[in-house]
Amino acid sequence: MIEISHLVKKYGDHYAVKDLSVTIEDGQIYGFLGPNGAGKSTTMNIITGYLAPTSGEVKIDGCDIMKDAEEAKRRIGYLPEIPPLYQEMTVEEYLKFTAQLKRVPAANRKAAVETVMETMKLTEVRARLIANLSKGYRQRVGLAQAMLGDPKIIILDEPTVGLDPKQMIEIRELILSLKEKHTVILSSHILSEVSAVCDRILIISEGELVAADTPAGLKEKMRSSSCLELSVRGSQEDMTEILEAMEEAEKYEIREESENGIDVLIREKADCDVRESLFYLLAEKRMPILAMQRRSESLEDIFLQLTESDGQGEEKEHDSDL
Repeated sequence: MIEISHLVKKYGDHYAVKDLSVTIEDGQIYGFLGPNGAGKSTTMNIITGYLAPTSGEVKIDGCDIMKDAEEAKRRIGYLPEIPPLYQEMTVEEYLKFTAQLKRVPAANRKAAVETVMETMKLTEVRARLIANLSKGYRQRVGLAQAMLGDPKIIILDEPTVGLDPKQMIEIRELILSLKEKHTVILSSHILSEVSAVCDRILIISEGELVAADTPAGLKEKMRSSSCLELSVRGSQEDMTEILEAMEEAEKYEIREESENGIDVLIREKADCDVRESLFYLLAEKRMPILAMQRRSESLEDIFLQLTESDGQGEEKEHDSDL
């Protein structure tokens, strides 16, 4: 178990991480999700002991990462965004060297290296120089070094960055296989990756935790607020007047006029249905509805809502994140 309590990391007046508190339970895959610069990598570097926090604490199975660093780090395997590989070594040489650095007992070292090579499907390239491996295989070597020493927790920072679609799928399958014996934490800004492999999602925005739930749970929470898409023949001015008067409309976006009219996207308030009242208001203005459909919220919609910056204007002003 990882316990993060009131974690803060400041650089001058800027908060990279701001009062972050979360508990990570054993035996699951957690996804740290957020836009670039949200504080994901900073948080991971603090959890692994690579970076000291300004304040707050991180405990790994009760061991403080700052006060009892050696004992805490024994429980962690870490793959940074850029794997720490020695290009001039072969795969097997590098993993043996890493096992020695991690103080894997000499009697168990050969078996440990063989196990991680088999798990990461590296046996057939064991004698090849790392410099001659593809990006996907280098990422597998990075995962293998993170697994050496049989750590309870494996932390992966952007594990599929720079990979082609086939390599991404292979790495995701390998990550899923780790769940059998490890707790896995991975950071990403790729929504499809997080929803595909993670049991729980932690969404970070501007250094703060804004949501923590399962993928299905997040969608369930946001399901009561839906979007309505419609095409209307009329002017932007008349449409704006109508929508400003509607209490049920939380936010809206009116797109540029065309010969056929205007396209409108409306986000309704929780448990509201604007369709009937909107129909009568548009009829009064003699603005025919050309098309109307309700759009269900995706993980992308939820992500945009939760990571919107404050101070972007009044609630009903044009919102490009809709």
